[in-house]
Amino acid sequence: MNTNRLIGVGAFLIAVFVIVPLLIATSGRWDFYYTLTSVALLAIASAGVWLTFYIGRINIGQGAYALAGGYVSAILVTKAGFNFWVTLPLAGLFCAGLAVLIGLPILRLRGVYFAMVTLVLTEVGRLSALALPVTNGAKGITSIPLPGELSIFGLTLIPDFATLQNPKLAFYLAAVFLMVACYAALYRIVNSRLGHLCRSLQQNEELSASIGVNTAYLRVLTYSISSFFGGIAGAMFVAISQSIYPSSFQVADSVNFMLNCFLGGLGYVFGPMLGTLMLYFGWDLLFTTGRYQLLIYSSLLIILMLVLPNGVLSLFERKGGRK
Repeated sequence: MNTNRLIGVGAFLIAVFVIVPLLIATSGRWDFYYTLTSVALLAIASAGVWLTFYIGRINIGQGAYALAGGYVSAILVTKAGFNFWVTLPLAGLFCAGLAVLIGLPILRLRGVYFAMVTLVLTEVGRLSALALPVTNGAKGITSIPLPGELSIFGLTLIPDFATLQNPKLAFYLAAVFLMVACYAALYRIVNSRLGHLCRSLQQNEELSASIGVNTAYLRVLTYSISSFFGGIAGAMFVAISQSIYPSSFQVADSVNFMLNCFLGGLGYVFGPMLGTLMLYFGWDLLFTTGRYQLLIYSSLLIILMLVLPNGVLSLFERKGGRK
């Protein structure tokens, strides 16, 4: 990582962990914490979708894994008495395992066929949540307690959120920390040997297979990592809302996760993060346009994709290379 990138990362960390909380505390607009927490968690789920794009597959089913992760966490907390912080990685691992089972047959499909199959996954997840007794059907799971204390060897790492005067700040810090960790992991994956092999799949799968690359293994592994991100994002959403229903994540959410990647830039690791921020606040800013909100919103998205096919981050490209 060059000096400019290090400075940029340092500035970003100072902004989200120091400057933003100070500005919110000064303004007294505590509701911004919930908004920014939502953006951070949506960015995590979108990062998983971006990773699927990285192997040349369009993933429109991330909402299904966010829903599954949310239910796994909610069930373990309310019915098995687990600490939420233990259920967070378990939710991600459950979704990763589920992705392996689903991905083994459908990842053999090419391009648009894979995309169409993933499109129905979120609806399948919703219908499963309605039908399964453990998910409590349409009533969902409510009255989920706030995350409890996490301690190791008597040392408190995370306090009990129920005892905090302002849990919104705690949720914001937890979500942003999780987002930073996920994007750091994503950056490391992309710049590792695994990432280089994944890039070869995006360019030409037949050529990759001809030189000995296990394309099936790479596709399934990448898809499982992608779904892990979706699972932990869904689990964190449940902890914040303290409830989950079959409609908590819908097909529209899966489409938005994909749009975040396009808008930010498919060629950039941090593209989904920027895309999520722009899409989330862009929709809210257009609220004042009333019935024309959706028309203006969709028109702007189409124009942006036509003018900047490589995403907003392509504006910062240098001559002869990328920043």
